[in-house]
Amino acid sequence: MGSHFSSHLRSRAALLTLSLGTLLPQAVFSEPASKASSYAPVVITEDFNTTVSRMSAAKPGIMKRQADLLAERYDLANRPAPGITMTKGKPVQDGVRVKLPAGTTWEQLAGMSSDEIKARNLFPKGFLPLPHPNHPEGGMLFPRFHIDEIKRQEGDRDLTRFDLDFDLADHFLPEFPAPIFLTTRPDLGDVSKGELVTLNNFFKLFNGVLNPKQLEGMRLLLTPFPQQQFNVTDDRRSVKPSRGVACLDCHANGHTNASTHLAGDVRPQEFRHRIDTPSLRGVNIQRLFGSQRALKSVEDFTEFEQRAAYFDGDPIIATKKGVNVLERGSQVHFMGELQALLDFPPAPKLGIDGKLDPAKATPAELRGQALFFGKANCASCHAPPYYTDNSMHNLKTERFFAPRLVNGRLANMDGPIKTFPLRGIKDSPPYLHDGRLLTLDDTVEFFNLVLGTKLTPLEKRDLVSFLRQL
Repeated sequence: MGSHFSSHLRSRAALLTLSLGTLLPQAVFSEPASKASSYAPVVITEDFNTTVSRMSAAKPGIMKRQADLLAERYDLANRPAPGITMTKGKPVQDGVRVKLPAGTTWEQLAGMSSDEIKARNLFPKGFLPLPHPNHPEGGMLFPRFHIDEIKRQEGDRDLTRFDLDFDLADHFLPEFPAPIFLTTRPDLGDVSKGELVTLNNFFKLFNGVLNPKQLEGMRLLLTPFPQQQFNVTDDRRSVKPSRGVACLDCHANGHTNASTHLAGDVRPQEFRHRIDTPSLRGVNIQRLFGSQRALKSVEDFTEFEQRAAYFDGDPIIATKKGVNVLERGSQVHFMGELQALLDFPPAPKLGIDGKLDPAKATPAELRGQALFFGKANCASCHAPPYYTDNSMHNLKTERFFAPRLVNGRLANMDGPIKTFPLRGIKDSPPYLHDGRLLTLDDTVEFFNLVLGTKLTPLEKRDLVSFLRQL
């Protein structure tokens, strides 16, 4: 994928060399002489072995460029928060990791208007949209720990790409394999028993726990089907022909392993959003799905993923590569019913209203809760008990920076984004729809600036303390 945009991007690069942070002249936004096509090429003219050699040779340079960008934006040290872990025990990363522009403080930034921050180019680079490791190419990309476990269990299925590796360090990602909690059997606790659920073990784990329809839904969610980068054609990105990708390769154990991709519903390529895989926990209480939230049920989303999202929204390429058209009544609904059973993790300090039990919470957590519902203005979108309003909001971050091309991603307007549930949020790093915020501390700083809430350093720490208990 992505090759249909390459000539367009090269022509832009020939006119103007853009480096990280360079502002785009107004002329770049005029209508190009030759518009990029919405369609990918069906006939590939380059020999597959030549493609592998060419893209493998380019890989080290591409990954270094992305690593340099991450190091410029973030403090990437492995620095766990004392005594704070995810549900199964993985340490939660502590502190603000987004780097400030030289000579500024968070308090100084919060005291400036958006116009002043924009004029002085002071919006932190870590708050800009995060590009895919190779944005002009894009495509599904999995953390190494997931690739290795799938190879261990399934042997012949390898989710390694010859052209790219995943970019974020493991300590910034969700625990793996994540525990699974069921709305129907909360008494069982983690029904995964510490295993990554695959076709090899799902029946052993769930027979006697799920009904036959749900078992079939689980089987389908674990079955690999052809996808844009993983298939049997010569424009795949796996060395060997691939059986494909399963739904639960990204939504591992019904949660997330932070696999990344590009939204399939935007063109041209530089406008496509990087996707941080959202958790499937709690989809039964959600009402908006898909990267543009155009889908109104998890069944719609399940069907759409197989028909279009797997192939970057291109049904012509989907036909070529082997689209799996699901039958609504006996497949889609079974898969949807299984997903609706995936529950949030336990939150021992929350009462039945979703708020802290004062007898169990610390003073800092209670202060953070008061801020969440008061000065910080979080609850206007994230309402308890699940901490979502099932709506979308446009943060208009473009108020703070001029458009710029960053490693092939045009940092411009994000547009409306979904209000994700905050229940179990400490288990789901990184944050925001594209994963640009590595910690909850980063997230609090981002919204403090964007919403203009002017929290003090102590108030920010208290708010993070509360979020960690949800």
